[in-house]
Amino acid sequence: MTTLGVIVGNRGFFPSHLAKTGRETILRVLEEEGFQAICLTPEDTEYGAVETYEESKKCAELFKAHAEEIDGIVVTLPNFGEERGIADAIKLSGLDVPVLVQATPDEPGKMDISERRDSFCGKMSACNNMTQYGIKYSLTTVHTMDPESDSFRKDLRTFGGVCRVVNGLRTARFGQMGARPAAFVTVRYSEKLLQKAGISVESIDLSEVFGRAWQLEDDEASVTAKLEEIKNYLGVEGIPEEALLRMAKFGVVFEDWVAEHELNGTAVQCWTSMEEYYGVVPCTIMSMLSNRLMPSACETDIAGLVGMYAMVLASGKPSALLDWNNNFGDDPEKGVVFHCSNLPQEVFGGEAKMDYQEIIAGSVGKESTYGTLAGEIKPMDLTYCRVSTDDETGSIRVYLGEGEITNDKVETFGGYGVIRVPQFQKLLHHICANGFEHHVAMSPSQVADALYEAFTNYLEWDVYLHDNDRPMCLQPYGC
Repeated sequence: MTTLGVIVGNRGFFPSHLAKTGRETILRVLEEEGFQAICLTPEDTEYGAVETYEESKKCAELFKAHAEEIDGIVVTLPNFGEERGIADAIKLSGLDVPVLVQATPDEPGKMDISERRDSFCGKMSACNNMTQYGIKYSLTTVHTMDPESDSFRKDLRTFGGVCRVVNGLRTARFGQMGARPAAFVTVRYSEKLLQKAGISVESIDLSEVFGRAWQLEDDEASVTAKLEEIKNYLGVEGIPEEALLRMAKFGVVFEDWVAEHELNGTAVQCWTSMEEYYGVVPCTIMSMLSNRLMPSACETDIAGLVGMYAMVLASGKPSALLDWNNNFGDDPEKGVVFHCSNLPQEVFGGEAKMDYQEIIAGSVGKESTYGTLAGEIKPMDLTYCRVSTDDETGSIRVYLGEGEITNDKVETFGGYGVIRVPQFQKLLHHICANGFEHHVAMSPSQVADALYEAFTNYLEWDVYLHDNDRPMCLQPYGC
């Protein structure tokens, strides 16, 4: 559950009863939307609001006491609010988390001295003070919003995603299993730039993984349990039992390594050493991890994994790594996305079956390439995202947007689907003109707004948001 600190603004010469009802309303909405709230009570300050410096200190101490729990802060302005008190409370708390500023609108028939809010104006003052204090903050889509409205609830859910992405990536731990495949210079990345952003990478050599796997006995409890899990995960008809046993042993070693290093996601040298010297592909085990919200990326693509994990954090759904792979006839807004594949079962709708890797089989033999997932990606709305490190500028670059997997059919192998992206040619031009990789992370959700806000406003990455004519913009400095 996402936990938000709540600051209720108040200014004494405005109707203070609005602070009372405003606090009650925002706390109820947060509860209804599944958030945990930490807020001053009416026993702590008048109406549980913040106005004076003493009240700011009380709020800051409360937030400090719950610092490990608080993922973000919501500032609610039921009236004008004391702008300096709000900024002081955040600054004194020492928290470095996303902040959302909400102002409750006036009603035309309630503009007398006993009912007028002036939060329209107060929000500007609060934002001005937070800017002076160096506090980063997010805005609602409309300047003033009824906290009980559907539109604010949507903004609130987006903000929850922003908090999870920012806090999750700042402490993320990823694992790289094996070296980069020699031919794949496209997946080079800067470990130092990622570490500067808070993302750590642990590595392990494939020889160590193979050695640990070969040491496991066929009848060990962990191996038989993993074998049963694999068979329950997808159809394995026609797959040799020996290949399934190797996958199970690999899965035990893989998941022990993940647990030992407390990894949030992994990227694997999936070919061709794995097939030549161990005798299966790792795709099924990687798919199983991704389906459990522990994303696993092909070809040691750690930068691609960052995008996968960000979308898991934002959406709470499994993400996949795919190739922008083929045109779809002459339709300029459609293409074929593909991998060979390790996609999570959720993107297939649970219909994928185990198969062999047809591309690698040509060089190492079919018997050494069992373990891929074959199937058609189900129709869905989606978000796509590509993260890349740029050593030349010392920056992390991203492009992202939203599209859909269509009902269009294509005959091929592996995991595949037909994607439609508005103004697709513009996006493809941006990818090529800026030297981005051919891999792209995708999620069965629409979370581009949360990703854009998290990446640009709080992580300060260089982001291109592909234009889908969406009005959403949380950033204080524009989109």
